[in-house]
Amino acid sequence: MMRIRPKKWLIFRRATTRLIDVSAIETKLSTKTDTFSTPKTVSEAGAVLWLTGLSGAGKSTLADALVPRLRAAGKKVEVLDGDVVRTHLSKGLGFSREDRDLNVARIAFVAGLLARNGVVVLVAAVSPFRSARDDARNAIVTAGAKFMEIHVAPPLAECIKRDVKGLYKKAIAGEIAQFTGVSDPYEEPLTPEVKVDTSIISVDEGVQHIEAHLRTLLDATKPIAISRTQ
Repeated sequence: MMRIRPKKWLIFRRATTRLIDVSAIETKLSTKTDTFSTPKTVSEAGAVLWLTGLSGAGKSTLADALVPRLRAAGKKVEVLDGDVVRTHLSKGLGFSREDRDLNVARIAFVAGLLARNGVVVLVAAVSPFRSARDDARNAIVTAGAKFMEIHVAPPLAECIKRDVKGLYKKAIAGEIAQFTGVSDPYEEPLTPEVKVDTSIISVDEGVQHIEAHLRTLLDATKPIAISRTQ
């Protein structure tokens, strides 16, 4: 059977019905702010577990151990690892105070977006400065999510002893500048929700300790923003 080809004007008409009004989209985008929108109810939001500590403290190890347990409990989980973030989201940033704070702010923004959509976000990043962590806390809680600061706190000597990546050896030899704990400061949290010394407890014990506090956090009726910078 011979196929009849539609007239050109019909083809054009059909195509034009799918055109997108770009100017309308640009107008909508220009009216949006760069702040988080708040979920309808607190119960819809997830939580951010911010693991901070020196390099080699065990932040990523604890985060990775938490993932399968939280997923087994029915939670949606994502990990924002400091090394991975610097490779992608914060590629090009250095280790000045300004760049470190910007890195933390970027992590906080992504973590807040995920958490306000019901995800439990595990941030494993040195994040050495207290004021930047406090800003992250307040931004995330303002977004309607919950926040828990976890200080992974073995002694510096233990981290140097572990030195899995060989970074302390290089920093002490002067081959790496601005290395936290050696040539750059680390400001310990004043009142973290959880403190885990991985030099005296096992990974499993640390995970159980964090899980217990997370259950309490998720059962809370609403998140509270507390500035811990004094």
